[in-house]
Amino acid sequence: MLDYKKLLKDFVLYIVVEKGLSKNTVLAYRADIVKFIAFAEKKQVALENCQHQDITDFLLTAKLEGFKPKSLYRLVESLRQFYKFLNYEDIIKNDPTLYLTSPKIPENLPSMLTFDEVMLLLNGVTDEDEVNVRNRAMLELLYATGLRVSELINLKFSNINLEDNFLRIIGKGSKERLIPFGEKARNFINIYLLKRKPYASHEDNIFISRLGKKLSRVEFWRQLKKIVKKAGINKNITPHTLRHSFATHLLAGGADIRFVQEMLGHASIATTQIYTHLDKAKIIQQHKIFHPRG
Repeated sequence: MLDYKKLLKDFVLYIVVEKGLSKNTVLAYRADIVKFIAFAEKKQVALENCQHQDITDFLLTAKLEGFKPKSLYRLVESLRQFYKFLNYEDIIKNDPTLYLTSPKIPENLPSMLTFDEVMLLLNGVTDEDEVNVRNRAMLELLYATGLRVSELINLKFSNINLEDNFLRIIGKGSKERLIPFGEKARNFINIYLLKRKPYASHEDNIFISRLGKKLSRVEFWRQLKKIVKKAGINKNITPHTLRHSFATHLLAGGADIRFVQEMLGHASIATTQIYTHLDKAKIIQQHKIFHPRG
């Protein structure tokens, strides 16, 4: 009989070290496998003897308990990784997850801005005090690089090269990526650094609050809402909207999808492909509006 406690501990170590998964993903996968172990014990089936039908029964039970497609999709991925680990450890020879099909997840296309709306947003920050200059620099950098907002507010001087215009980011799963940015973003960052208060020089974070402390996500979001309102843009815009707009505009301009995937730090190209869907949706909309028989 396998020691399930030790097995679970070893599995977590495997997905952290071998797979490099993020902390949140590791916690989610662990919770899924704990649930599966409880199911197998109730069914009186040893994990190493589970068959495809046992896995299917588990997923059906989860569905009947109210699991949504996204959660079911993650359950399948958790089980796949778990049985890969059992195979890796020579605990099993046959993988019961081999022919599992992942549930289809309904597409929730992210909100984005048109290029004109991005320009309206950026040019809407005209005041030259420290806070507004900082906000403009942050928005310029977000649109130039597609950073996650958590990556932006945690950006340190050691992460940025203002001579060669690139960032070095350690993203999800501790994966490093290099992201270039243009002259516009660099110019606004340099303007901000001249305005940045001298007493904050000990703070390694580039973007700081008016008190010289690390800027919070909530504060940046609050500032963004004010800028959106001032610009007169009638859309529900979050810091992530500029990341979506960055990716969509790059792909619409002809950029290679794998280049965009690398810039965004997506583990799977399937995640990046949603932005090609956004562009197709715009094409269909334009056809309906302007074609005489649309």
